[in-house]
Amino acid sequence: MKTYTLFAVVVLLPLVARGQDIQISINANGPKHLISPYLFGKNNVLPSTYLNNGGDEEVIRAREAGLKIVRQGGGNNSTKYNWRNKISSHPDWYNNVYVNDWDAAAANLRDQLPGVQGMWSFQLLGKVAANTQNNFNDWGYNRSQWWQGVHQNLAGGGVVNPNGAGKALTEGNPALYLKDWPADSTVAILDHWFGENGLSYDPQFYQFWSMDNEPEIWQGTHDDVMKSQIPAEEFMQRYFKVAKAARAKFPDIKLLGPVPANEWQWYRYGNEEIVWKGKKYPWLEYFILRIAEEEAASGIKLLDVLDIHYYPSSSDPLQLLQFPRVFFDKSYDYPEANGVKTVEGGWNNSITKEYIFERCREWLTKYKGVNHGVGLGMTEYGINTSNADVQALFYASMLGEFMKNKVEVFTPWSWSPGMWETVHLFSRYGLENFLTINGGDQQLVSAYPTINASEDSMVIFFVNRDLNASKNISLTLEGFVPTTTSNLYSLSKLPSGETFMSHTDNALKTNTISSPSSTINITLEALSVNALVLKSQTTAINATLVNNPDINIYPNPGTGSYVIDLQNISSAVKMVEVYNVSGQMIAIQPHEKLVSQKSITLDLSQQSNGIYFIKLVTDKGPYFKKIALHK
Repeated sequence: MKTYTLFAVVVLLPLVARGQDIQISINANGPKHLISPYLFGKNNVLPSTYLNNGGDEEVIRAREAGLKIVRQGGGNNSTKYNWRNKISSHPDWYNNVYVNDWDAAAANLRDQLPGVQGMWSFQLLGKVAANTQNNFNDWGYNRSQWWQGVHQNLAGGGVVNPNGAGKALTEGNPALYLKDWPADSTVAILDHWFGENGLSYDPQFYQFWSMDNEPEIWQGTHDDVMKSQIPAEEFMQRYFKVAKAARAKFPDIKLLGPVPANEWQWYRYGNEEIVWKGKKYPWLEYFILRIAEEEAASGIKLLDVLDIHYYPSSSDPLQLLQFPRVFFDKSYDYPEANGVKTVEGGWNNSITKEYIFERCREWLTKYKGVNHGVGLGMTEYGINTSNADVQALFYASMLGEFMKNKVEVFTPWSWSPGMWETVHLFSRYGLENFLTINGGDQQLVSAYPTINASEDSMVIFFVNRDLNASKNISLTLEGFVPTTTSNLYSLSKLPSGETFMSHTDNALKTNTISSPSSTINITLEALSVNALVLKSQTTAINATLVNNPDINIYPNPGTGSYVIDLQNISSAVKMVEVYNVSGQMIAIQPHEKLVSQKSITLDLSQQSNGIYFIKLVTDKGPYFKKIALHK
């Protein structure tokens, strides 16, 4: 990667009182949870033609950045996709029909991004593209230039209205370019891809399927065939039919829905006031309720990931950098609160706290029970700024909050400079488990710590949202003492153009840290994203032998008394040493191995619960094993 010189940015010293320090503490032995790899995703990576030379820049960046999932349906263009003819009608471009080959894109996923998950979608509208012979002649009209009138329904013989803001003078006939598409047609793509006589794609890499796209606004996006919005219950019936058919063909499928367009649609389905069995419901609560009722009646799982979209309108960086709090923070007053004011059934202008994902979790628990097994996801978002630093910090904050709160899927739609850099930093440097923290500054500075399974490596992401001022951090680590050198990787002062080319050619600034202590003092640049990469001193003992397969210690975890099995140790054992996670020796037991002795008994009943490292000193070198004590 490109190396930049930093001056006095990070220092590791014993704690010294400094004014305005932000105190953060992390306990390596504290509560933790797995981070979903599918938070590191993007829309529209794979070309819809066969890519054989690996030369596509987007695919290369995706591979280098460490993407784990790509959403390829195409948003609004997916709703009328005909997989048999490999064509789709484009509602944002006169409804014209163009070639779009999902088969090729899926093959590119397999060949160019092995191991990455792909996401496509089913069509619930009931109409899909039939042919390309009835397109509006956009080239003849204005050389295919964008103008206000691209929304006019001109495919199928329409007459253009020169007033771009208005409807077509004569709307095209959708019967000329669309055809019926029932549930069995849309789910038959599963047979085509995975069936006995199909393309033999491996279904484990195509598990995620979206239940269409933004159905609450079809009256606007697909008004060629939906002049008035179908009722919410009619949409649910279409959803149930497709979901059941898909589950029957592919039991391990992961279904995402209902994919609402934005904050208003989280609560409102079109202009409908939803009433079910005499009670009013906001859209997502009603959706969850009906899913629960139909699952109970049919015994078929109909939803795996509750999926939403998000497009705030503000361009103010001070506001934008707080917006990631919208999803879980019950104390945050959202400046763009709108649909949430209807959550109680009427209009309450005083409601400004969204916490929409937390609300959905509460509704899922209410209607489906504690063990509902439904994850949370966001498959589109975009913000209104061209500032690469703001893009990077917004994205980093979203990733951090979603890691913290166990979100399963995240694939931004709009993609700007700063975002490749951010996902690369999080995906390629972050570890598999999220740790809880104490302290921080909710508005300006957040810390998102990750730790590996063996608990000997930690990466902490820091986000400083202050537009102008650096921030001093006093970081205290418990149960983890870093080695003598650590690296801090930082993103800040990004230019307006793309800087991320590969894992080794990017805009990351690197600083090497020395003089470790249990307290680390850091200064974060203004408007920066940072990753502090730490290795535990226990790693230095012997990283390759910490879990030496030649040593068997049981029970592990244990309650105090352990047996060390020596049958696979050919050299004489001279000493048994016990270390805590801070690298301190807490016990020593001299021993001479006898030919007839096959084991050693070790008593740690006087020690506190936690992780310990056993070191066997032999005449041929040390052996190490990690154990857990839980009394």
